[in-house]
Amino acid sequence: MKNILVIVPFPMADDELARRQAQADKVRLGPDITLQFRAVRLGPLNYSSQHDMALADIAILDAGLDAERDGFDAVCIDTMSDSGMAMLRSMLRIPVIAPGRHAMLVAQMLGDRFSILMMWDRWKMLYQKTLAELGMEHKCASMRSIGVTPDNKSLLAGKEEQVFPLLLEAARKCVDDDGAQVLLLGSTTMHEAHGWLSERIDVPVINPGPLTYQMASVALDLDLVHSATTWPAPLVPKVEMIRAIGAAGAAWLENRS
Repeated sequence: MKNILVIVPFPMADDELARRQAQADKVRLGPDITLQFRAVRLGPLNYSSQHDMALADIAILDAGLDAERDGFDAVCIDTMSDSGMAMLRSMLRIPVIAPGRHAMLVAQMLGDRFSILMMWDRWKMLYQKTLAELGMEHKCASMRSIGVTPDNKSLLAGKEEQVFPLLLEAARKCVDDDGAQVLLLGSTTMHEAHGWLSERIDVPVINPGPLTYQMASVALDLDLVHSATTWPAPLVPKVEMIRAIGAAGAAWLENRS
């Protein structure tokens, strides 16, 4: 049996976590693969600035730091920002898969140029960073926002009639006006729109969360892990310090509630 940890990037209650877990229904993994979803202990309210991204890195590093020790065989990070991926790769010798870069790379298997559908413009910085790291700016036909503030806990529940048509309108502009041959959902929080949108647009639509589970499964099947040359281990690991930061942040949030 192979166990994959899925790190959810915001503190949340069990019912909210269940909406994230629903992504697992969209992919068929082998009977020897299990997914365990774990929300972080601390973090920003949303991913809307560089300040938020720094907190996100710390939160996800804290949540996944002990994954290998806890018996997990791989880690998936449930955010298109890829927050914490590089940090966890430097600390773990099990596969760490994040959806942003992997969705873009898989898009290159399916077409030449892709577009990213996003809820609001503040997410654009997330994709620009990953595109620059991969040297793929020229492969991105466009990034189109529907101008709706994302909800990281209730996701799209109750907003389907508002959000789904806006996504379809933006998707058609990406294809017809921008020349996109593949579309990426810009957030795992948008996963509930994937099936509806895919049925109404004539290009592949990548659902980034389920993609990471499949990629982790493939890495385990092929006995592959990220390069320690690219993501070297720290000379002096500060494991206890990271745990202390996580505990302090969780306590601070608890005192505010």
